[in-house]
This record gives sequence, structure tokens and C-alpha cells, in this order.
Amino acid sequence: MSLPSAPAAPENGTGTPIVLLHAFPLSARMWACQLERLPGPAGEAARVIVPDQRGFGSAPLGQDEPSLDTVADDLARLLDEAGLDRAVIGGLSMGGYVAMAFARRHGDRLAGLLLADTKATPDTDQARANRERIARAVEARDSVQILADEKIEDGLLGPATDPALTAHVRAMIAEAPPRAVAWAQRAMAARGDSLEVLRGVRVPAAVIVGEADTVTPLAEARLMAEALPDAELTVIPAVGHLSPLEAPETFNAAARALLRRVRG
Repeated sequence: MSLPSAPAAPENGTGTPIVLLHAFPLSARMWACQLERLPGPAGEAARVIVPDQRGFGSAPLGQDEPSLDTVADDLARLLDEAGLDRAVIGGLSMGGYVAMAFARRHGDRLAGLLLADTKATPDTDQARANRERIARAVEARDSVQILADEKIEDGLLGPATDPALTAHVRAMIAEAPPRAVAWAQRAMAARGDSLEVLRGVRVPAAVIVGEADTVTPLAEARLMAEALPDAELTVIPAVGHLSPLEAPETFNAAARALLRRVRG
């Protein structure tokens, strides 16, 4: 089904194209530091593109059934519209799930792969049930208040996070549309195992994880790094699930290292 047109994704720079996909239930605004700094002083180090995923930020939700494959196909259309045959695709958490779906469905368009604070294994039965519980609650109330009530941001950030960053993340969560939250929860619950997909990736890859990430912990990052044929693993000390927000310079350094490998 065709998706209503959305505003062009924010971008900056003229170098190697890299598309960064945001976490649930945030928006592309989480990548503000990467958008500003990854291109470098002259803008030639990277062309950074940060789209909102379906239903979040400025992106319409449409009428399709919940599926990360649908979001991966949205990404392929974004590359078409940007005039790009190939790009480095990066994602954090839900964005990482989409990046892996893109690798499976559009692998010939990958120039590199960045997976941050995410996992290739599917949800447990308990996790799937919890996603459906939240989806039903936000639909019934037409509100994402349950995400605040359950203090979802506590699981996203490290123990020593600046209170100002916690407030910023809480504000982004509050902006999430209820229908998009429910749709994304069901799409994530339906995803399969992506380890075999990663074994078939033939481009440079980076796996980044916060040492204190309890949502997608270091063990999951190691599984992905071991599955990928050409991956570098970066563990960021004292950082939780939202590593590019908590430690932007360390995250950016790992992303730049990947871009250098892609350029050869």
C-alpha cells in the first residue's frame, strides 16, 4: 500500500551517505548531534540522513499492517528519492531491527551496516505479550501516558545520566503518537531471528553498545559482532541504551571509523 508523502528527511553533509534510524518511541530528533557533527567541519566526511520512521515525528503511519519489512521498504524508497544506490545504514534499538530487515530485503543497497544497542534475536513470549499489553493500553486510552507511568526512560539511560538528558528523552517519548506506538510494538513483536541475515552481510559493519545497556545488553551485541563477517565492536563504558545521546563523541568516533572502512 502506498504511504502518504512525508517531508524530506533532515540531512547534512556531502560525503559518504549514512542513514540513521531512531529508537522506539523517539523520533529522528534523537540524532541531532550526529546530524551536526558526523559530516565534519567541511561537511565532506559524511552525508548524514535522519528520517522519521513510519508514524513517528513527521512521518505518516499509513494503513499497512504492522511489519518492520514495511519500514525497511520505506527506507529503500527514501534512498531512491535521495538519488542513492547504496548507503551505510545504521539503527539503534528499533532502528537496528529495521536496518537488519533492510539487509535481508535490500542487501545489495548496503554500503555498510551500523547496529547500536539492538539485537538480532527475536522477542521471548513474555516480551511479545508485554508489547501487546502496551499496544492495547495506548489504543484504549488514545494516550502514551502508560510509557510515562512505567518510567520507560529509566530503562533507556545509564545510571549516572544528566537529569537534563532524562527530561529531554521523557519529552520525546511524550510526543509519540499512540497509533504509532501500538503499530511499532506489534511490528517489533512479529520480527524473526536475524543472525543468519548478519552472517550474509558482505560489507563493513560496526556494533556499538552501552556497557550499562539492560534493554539490549552486551551479550546480544557480541552475538551480532560474531555473526557479521567484518565487524568491529565498540563498548561504551557507563552508558545505557541510548548511547548516541549519552556519549555522542564516543559514538561518533565509532561511526567515523566505520565510514573510513567503507571508503576503503
